Amino acid sequence: MPSLNELAAVRQFFDTGTTTSYAFRIQQLQRLKAVLEKYEEKIYQALYNDLKKSPEECWVTENGLVISEINFAIKKLESWMKPKRVRTNLLNLPSKSFIMSEPLGVVLIISPWNYPLHLLLNPLVGAIAAGNCIVLKSSEFAEATSAIVKIMIEEAFGRNYILFTEGDGAEVVSGMMNQFVFDHVFYTGSTQVGKIIYQMAANNLVPVTLELGGKSPCVVESDADINIASKRIALTKFSNAGQMCVAPDYVLVHESKKEDLIGELKKQLILFFGENPKAHDNYGRIINQKQFDRLMHYFNDGKIVHGGKSDKNDLYIEPTLMTDIQMESAVMKEEIFGPLLPIISFGDRESALNIISKNKNPLAFYVFTSSNKKEKEWLQAVAFGGGCVNNASWHLTNHNLPFGGRGFSGNGQYHGKYSFDTFSHKKAVMKTPTWFDPSIKYPPFKGKLKLFKWVIR
Repeated sequence: MPSLNELAAVRQFFDTGTTTSYAFRIQQLQRLKAVLEKYEEKIYQALYNDLKKSPEECWVTENGLVISEINFAIKKLESWMKPKRVRTNLLNLPSKSFIMSEPLGVVLIISPWNYPLHLLLNPLVGAIAAGNCIVLKSSEFAEATSAIVKIMIEEAFGRNYILFTEGDGAEVVSGMMNQFVFDHVFYTGSTQVGKIIYQMAANNLVPVTLELGGKSPCVVESDADINIASKRIALTKFSNAGQMCVAPDYVLVHESKKEDLIGELKKQLILFFGENPKAHDNYGRIINQKQFDRLMHYFNDGKIVHGGKSDKNDLYIEPTLMTDIQMESAVMKEEIFGPLLPIISFGDRESALNIISKNKNPLAFYVFTSSNKKEKEWLQAVAFGGGCVNNASWHLTNHNLPFGGRGFSGNGQYHGKYSFDTFSHKKAVMKTPTWFDPSIKYPPFKGKLKLFKWVIR
C-alpha cells in the first residue's frame, strides 16, 4: 500500500499544473500506447497465465481495445479541451457564456480481475486525457497481468504522476481512502464491494463512478433470426469463459423458438470450441478456485442440455446450456459470471418482464427481433445501462456510446469523450462587458416588476 508521503507527492505534482497542458496530455497518451506496443507479447503471456486467453481474444477485449481508446483520445483531445460556447439568456445579454473542462485532481482507479488490463487502463486513458494525476489499483487475483502492468506503468511514468499499487483490495483501498482524500474514485467490480467504496467515499463527499454488474437479460423474440441470434449470443456469453460483466446472463426465448435456439446454440458451441473445449486454444479458464466452486453450485438449479463437464484442477468449466430453471434458485438471483447459460421460455411480454423485474436495472439488455415495433416496446419497457438490438455486448466497443449502469448496476459513464467528461469538472463561466451597464438592474427596484417579468421568463 502506498504511504501517505507517496500519495502526498502525487497531490504536490498535480498542484504544479504540469498535467494540464495539451502537449503534456498528448505525450502521456503516446507513452501509454508505446509501452502497450512494446510489451504486447508479454501481455499475451500474462493474460494466458491468468485466464488462458488467446492472443486474438486479448487483442479484441484487452490491449487492442485500450490502444483503440488511446488513438481515439489523441485524435479528439484538442476539441474536447476547448471551452464550449453556450447560449446566453435574455437576462444576461450581451454577456458571453462558456463551459471549461478542468481536471478533477488526483483520482483513484480500481480494476477487477476479469479484464485486468482493459478495465484498469481504459479509464486511465480518460483520466490522462482530462489532465489528472492517477493512483492505479490492480486486481490481486490476476497476478501475472498485474505484474506486467506494474512494469509498464513504472517504466513509462513517474510515481508522482501515475502511482501503481497492488495487494489485497480491501486492505489497500480502505487504507488509502482513510488517510487520503481523492478527487474521484472510479471502481469496476461487484455491487457488494461497490457499496463499500461508495460509503467510504461519502465520508469526504468524494464523487464516485461505479461500473458494476447484474443479471443482463437477453430476449429472443418469435420473429428473431435464430441462426444469427445463436452465434451472437454464444460469442459473447462464452468469451473469457463467461466472466464478462455485459455477457448475456440468461436468455428469455419465445416458447415457439426455444428448441430451435437450443439446437442452434449447440451447433455454434461445437463450431466455436470443438467437441472438446478444454483442448481448444480459444476457450479460457475460471480465474480461481473460489469462483470455480461458486459456479459449480449453479449446476443444481436446472437441467443441463449441453456441456456440464468440469475439471477443478484445471479450473475448467465447459460451455453449458441449462433449461427447466428453478426461478427462485441462486442461478436466477445472482450474477452468474461464468460459462453457464440458463434458457427460459416465455409466452407473452408481460411474463418475461416479470422475470426481468426481479433483478432491476441490469447493466445490459439485449433483444433479438426483426420487428421495429417489438424492438421499441422492449427498449422502452426495460430500464438498463446499455444494450443492443440483434447483437450482444458489442455496444461497449463503440467510442461514441456511453458505457455504464444504473441503480445496482452502477452509476456514471465512460468510454471516449464520456471518459474525458467523467474525469473533468465542467466549469461554468459568464463574461460580461463593461461598456453596457443599464441602471435598471440595480436598486431601487420599485416599479420594475412588469419589466422583470418580461425579462425573466
